[in-house]
Amino acid sequence: MGRIFKPRPTRMPDSLRSPEQQKLQDLLAELRKSKGMTQADVAATLDKPQSFVAKYEGGERRLDVVEYIAVVQALGADPAKMLAKIYRTD
Repeated sequence: MGRIFKPRPTRMPDSLRSPEQQKLQDLLAELRKSKGMTQADVAATLDKPQSFVAKYEGGERRLDVVEYIAVVQALGADPAKMLAKIYRTD
């Protein structure tokens, strides 16, 4: 009888403090500033309080995928291209 493959469980790192999360925070803040928008401007576009933007830019909270897409689109950018910048190896 064939052997059943059972992958070893791996521990997921704390993504709130990961280098990728920090880079995402930095990229979103840089994009916002390059568009001449304040945190309040972005928040108003998203119908959220300004603290929502402050918390994801400051690393106090993560964005889920749906929120990430909404934020990047509110900033006039392509979500897929922004993700590529986080994982670019060149």
